[in-house]
Amino acid sequence: MRNIMNLTFGFFSCESSKMTAKAEMAAEEGYISPPPTLPSTPCSIHLGVHAGSIRRGSDVLSTSRGTVRERSRNRSWLLSSIITVNVLILGCALVSGSVFNNVKINAINLQIFLIVLVILTTAWMMYYTIYTSREDHAVLYKDSHAGPVWLRGGLVLFGICSLIMDVFKIANYVGYLHCDSAVKIVFPVVQSVFILVQTYFLWLHAKDCVQLQRNLTRCGLMLTLSTNLLLWMAAVTEESIHQTVVPPEDVNSTHSCDIRAPGGYSSCNCSHSACAILEKAYYYLYPFNIEYSLFASAMAYVMWKNVGRLVDEHNHHPLHFRPKDVLVGPAVGLVMLGAGLGTFVIYEVDVEKGNPGKRDTALMIHYVMNTVAVTLMSVSTVAGCAIYRLDQRDHVSGKNPTRSLDVGLLIGASIGQFTICYFTIVAVVGTGAKGHLNALNLAVSLLTVIQLCLQNIFIIEGLHREPFHEDMHQASVFTNPYVLQAQAHRDIHNLPGMFMETKPSPALTVPSMHVAPSAPSGSPLPQRHRLTWKRRALKEICAFLLLCNILLWIIPAFGARPQFDNTIGAEFYEFTMWVAVVNIGLPFGIFYRMHSVASLFEVFLTS
Repeated sequence: MRNIMNLTFGFFSCESSKMTAKAEMAAEEGYISPPPTLPSTPCSIHLGVHAGSIRRGSDVLSTSRGTVRERSRNRSWLLSSIITVNVLILGCALVSGSVFNNVKINAINLQIFLIVLVILTTAWMMYYTIYTSREDHAVLYKDSHAGPVWLRGGLVLFGICSLIMDVFKIANYVGYLHCDSAVKIVFPVVQSVFILVQTYFLWLHAKDCVQLQRNLTRCGLMLTLSTNLLLWMAAVTEESIHQTVVPPEDVNSTHSCDIRAPGGYSSCNCSHSACAILEKAYYYLYPFNIEYSLFASAMAYVMWKNVGRLVDEHNHHPLHFRPKDVLVGPAVGLVMLGAGLGTFVIYEVDVEKGNPGKRDTALMIHYVMNTVAVTLMSVSTVAGCAIYRLDQRDHVSGKNPTRSLDVGLLIGASIGQFTICYFTIVAVVGTGAKGHLNALNLAVSLLTVIQLCLQNIFIIEGLHREPFHEDMHQASVFTNPYVLQAQAHRDIHNLPGMFMETKPSPALTVPSMHVAPSAPSGSPLPQRHRLTWKRRALKEICAFLLLCNILLWIIPAFGARPQFDNTIGAEFYEFTMWVAVVNIGLPFGIFYRMHSVASLFEVFLTS
């Protein structure tokens, strides 16, 4: 008997060791496996004691393995972050140096550096796509919150516009081949391939939680993030140079400005007649290319955060977009959008003429339009925040890289708009706010600060609320299967299924609140109700704010620069400093509006 027990203990010890090793390997690679189980034997007491010691040993080993894995993850995060910081700082230096004429770094050197980065990033994305398609266990989990279809659709739209921009650039630069470098043609060609590959890559893999080759994947995603941010910086710099009007220096001026000409062609003539049209066309497409790079950067960052992540999706519910649920918000928003676009066209036409009288009139119309827009948006967000106080939905729990990134970008990008507003407020107040234009400029700046604060609160609060689950609020009728079975014996007709298609009588029904979810108490008959007033009001507010933010994105993104057309900022701070403030703060302000559109759409879906 003792020999038999020894053999039994030896057998279970060996099997437990094997199963523990498999569990450790699975945990190291990110798999989830059940704990080892022991079969029942006559010596259950002794085996129970032995199994308890095995479990305690397994827990110690699992804790040790978890610590090792966490250290490995931290090392790979550190390595990939170091790569990002070095690439970005070097790129910033090259971008800054390429702005001025009196330095040895020019746009050609910057484009060569970007071509190398783009080729490396494209090669890695192709490798990742091929590798994950061949390895069955490379991606075991998908983050359903990452890369929603509307975000990927926006990426495709902006990518198409970026491809059109590159085509116009190639056609334009061909006319300068006789007096300029061929690198200016190679760069848009390489960037077009990069956009095609990256759009395909992010469409397929934006939700991936990679479990194999984690170190290489993190470094590759940080390289992708760095490349997109540098392309964004280069595009913003080129577009800012194009929009910045350098005033003629007078004898009393203390500043000097030697900014290169837009496109880099100060003394080179085009060989065909379409260059001017092509150049103007691709500058109008720059806003889409800028947003494409930012969308791709955000999606790459979420993928980087999801590397090695084990996703629990038991609380995820699909969200649906129903335009018919709202009416007033989109209607008022479309009116504001149409009026705003009309004033924008008037502004561009009158400012382009160079007549001081028409310029002042255009500025006044622009300020009045913006005053009305931000005032209505502020009132709407106050109403939305008040409705949140009455809302019974819980706040979300658990980690979500997408939501954390949305909040961080919302707050960070708003700093650019805050900067311009506060600099304007100081300049106007410091000069005494003389004249109706300065008074309107001050009013717009103050109201914009208030609107930004209120909108940030509204969006962040909405992103942190649990989505409204329609199935939790539907009125349902459940049939009693026992009464139904008795009814079937007396009825000459067969009832299809275990529920009645016609309206059941009270004798055959039990209220849904008395039926346990796990009990086989028949099938529910959902009856869809109209939206509650709180849900409808939140959706109306989100739709209105979304359209207004689109308007406030279009106006600066497509060329309106009241900061330069109104000379108070340049006179108060001197032109060089004012150009730096506007050209640094405005791109973040433009991105803030587009990011607000995306966040408001998500709040609309969850309300």
